[in-house]
Amino acid sequence: MHKVDLAKYNVRSDLIIEHDSSDYIKESYQDSNVKVDYIRLDKKNLLNKKEGDYITISFEDITDSSNFSKVLKVLNKELKRIFTLSKIENDAKCLIIGLGNKKSTPDALGSEVLQNIIVTRHLYEIGDVDFKYRNVAIFEPNVIGNTGIESKDLIFSVIKTIKPDFVITIDSLAALSLDRVQKTIQITNTGIEPGSGIGNARGEISKNTIGIPVIAIGVPTVVSSAVIVNDTLNYLLKKISYHKNNYQKDKLVSKYNINYLKEEKELSALEKREVLGLVGSLSEEEVKELIFEVLNPIGYNLIVTTKEIDYTIREFGKLIGDSLNEILHEKN
Repeated sequence: MHKVDLAKYNVRSDLIIEHDSSDYIKESYQDSNVKVDYIRLDKKNLLNKKEGDYITISFEDITDSSNFSKVLKVLNKELKRIFTLSKIENDAKCLIIGLGNKKSTPDALGSEVLQNIIVTRHLYEIGDVDFKYRNVAIFEPNVIGNTGIESKDLIFSVIKTIKPDFVITIDSLAALSLDRVQKTIQITNTGIEPGSGIGNARGEISKNTIGIPVIAIGVPTVVSSAVIVNDTLNYLLKKISYHKNNYQKDKLVSKYNINYLKEEKELSALEKREVLGLVGSLSEEEVKELIFEVLNPIGYNLIVTTKEIDYTIREFGKLIGDSLNEILHEKN
C-alpha cells in the first residue's frame, strides 16, 4: 500500500483527545451530558506532546440557557482542578492573554473572552480593591499581520513589565473532526504555541519560556476541507448501514429525520468497497491520508468554520469569561 508522509501536508490537531491518547486517560466522567476526560502525560509519553495535565470537556451545545449552565458548571469545576494542579495561590497575580485576530471571527475567541473579564490590576495600583477580588490584568497582542510585531515578543514585554504570577491564554483551536468543532473546550497547563493547529506556529508560551505557570484554554472553531470530506465519507457509510439494518422501520419514517449516527453496526469490508470502490478498501487512516494528499498540493484544503460562528464565538466568550471571573475572584 502506498504510504504518505503527512508531515508535509500539515495534518494537525490542537486537541490532545484527537491523538491516540486513550492509554493516558486518568479519569473520565459525565455530568448532565457533559463529558470530561483528564489526561496526564509524563516526559516519556509516546504522543510527542508536552508533559503536563490536559482536560477535555465535550458537549453538544451551549447556545441555549440550559446547556450553557451545564457546561459552565463543569468548566468551573475543571478550572479549579487545573489551578490546583498548577499550584496557583489565591493571591497570585494573573495576566489573561487573548490570542488570535478579532478581525477574523473564528480566530476572535481570545478577544471575546477578554471583553467579559473583571479587570482589577489598576485598582490594586491605587489600593482601592475589595479583598475578594484577585489582581487581574488582560492583554490582547493581536497578530503579526496587524501589528508587524510577533505576539510572543509583545507578551514577553508585558510580562516583564507587570510581573504576573501566572498567565492564562485563550485561543481558537483547529480540530480533526467535525464532531469537535464548537463542542469541546480544552484546558492544559503545558502552555501554548499559537497558530500550530494550522501550521503557522508563532512561538511557544509556556513555563519553560516565561518562567511562570501558563494555563491555556482553547475551543476548536475550524477544520480543514480534507477533514470535512473524510467525515462525509464516514457519515455516508453510517447512513447506508443504518438503512440496511432498519429497512422495515424506515418505511414509516421520513428519510430526512433519521439520526443514523447512532447506528452501531458497520458495513462489511465488501459492502464498503461496493459503495466506494477502491477507496472503500482503504483503512480510515489511509483514506484521510489520501484526501490530504489530493487537496493540499492544489491549495484546496481550505480552513472552514460554521455559518453561525458569529453567535457561538460570542457565547463562548461569555461562557469562558464568566467562569474565569468566578474562579479568579473566589476569595471570600
